[in-house]
Amino acid sequence: MNKLPMMLGTSALALTVALTGCSTNSDSGSRTPSVSESPAATFNVVDEMFVMMMIPHHEQAIEMADIVLAKDGVDPRVSELAAQVKAAQGPEIERMLGWLEDWGIAYDPDSSDGHGMDHGSGDDLMPGDGMMSAEDMTALQDATGAEASRLFLEQMIVHHEGAVDMARMASSGGKNPDVIGLAQQVVDDQTAEIATMKDLLTQL
Repeated sequence: MNKLPMMLGTSALALTVALTGCSTNSDSGSRTPSVSESPAATFNVVDEMFVMMMIPHHEQAIEMADIVLAKDGVDPRVSELAAQVKAAQGPEIERMLGWLEDWGIAYDPDSSDGHGMDHGSGDDLMPGDGMMSAEDMTALQDATGAEASRLFLEQMIVHHEGAVDMARMASSGGKNPDVIGLAQQVVDDQTAEIATMKDLLTQL
C-alpha cells in the first residue's frame, strides 16, 4: 500500500517560523488574549498547527468511511466501525473550525492542510500524519467485498496512528485547554479503535 510520506513538509516548518515570528510572545509562540477575551482564546503555534492539520485529516477519514459504507459485501463489523469514525470525527471538525474562527484564523478547505501547502518530507512540527495518497483512496474505492473490508482496516490503522502521533504532540506542546482536551480524546479513542481494527484484521 502506497502512503504519503510520513513526515510533514518543510513548508510547514516555514509556516511555524512565520507564526512564531508574528505572535505576541516571541519566546513561546503564544497568542495572548486581550482583557475581553476568554482563556480559551489563548493558543500557540502547536495548537494552531494541530487544528490546521487535523481538520483535513478527519475529513479524509470521513471520506474513507463513506466509501466503505456505500459498498455491498463489506463485513458488518467494518461497516459499524466506519460509521463510528464518521459519527465521531464530523462534530470534531466543526469544533476545530469554530476555534479557528474564534482565533481569527482563516481556513482554506481547498488546500491540503488549510494553509495551501502540500505534505512533503523532513523534520517538522508534527510527526507522521498517516494521510492516504490519491492512489490509496482509488484502491479503496475500487475494492469490493472482503478486499474492501481488509483494505479499509489497513489504511485506517495507518491513518489513526498518524492522528495519535499528532495528538500526542499537541497534548505535550499545546497551550489551549480545548485543543489539549481534544488531542487527548483523539489519543484515547483512536488508540482503542486501532486495537479493534487490528483484531478484526485477524478475523477476516
